[in-house]
Amino acid sequence: MKTYRLTFEQFLPTTLDKAWDYFSSPFNLAEITPSEMAFDVRSPLTKEDKMFPGLIISYKVSPLFGIKLNWVTEITHIKDKSYFVDEQRFGPFAFWHHLHQFQEVDGGVLMQDVLHYAIGWGPVGILANEMIVYKKLNHIFSFRQQKVEELFKPE
Repeated sequence: MKTYRLTFEQFLPTTLDKAWDYFSSPFNLAEITPSEMAFDVRSPLTKEDKMFPGLIISYKVSPLFGIKLNWVTEITHIKDKSYFVDEQRFGPFAFWHHLHQFQEVDGGVLMQDVLHYAIGWGPVGILANEMIVYKKLNHIFSFRQQKVEELFKPE
């Protein structure tokens, strides 16, 4: 099974406390996901709920062609104000490991996402990645970057 890696970085002109407070709330993920994905957190969470190791989060999502899928992730690792990892337990990928890192830098926070994923299905999965999945993931993270710029723009 072929595994892929994508890395995205973004500077946030905010404090580490504010960045961590926002991104450590699983409820906020829907806000930074493109609306055409119909991303819906199904777990009973609020904006005040924070991640913890072992947290299971259920979603409904329409990644392609309006087809709604169940997606379940687990928060497997957290180091407060430094990083957390979500891993797919059930969903559209054969493998999904998403590391979110936060580093305080001069004037703000450097946020980095490192995503490892696999589609499975042998040559069909490789073709699907080349034709659809890679582009879709880049679109999602590009949208996320724009939305995060709006949310954390300097006042």
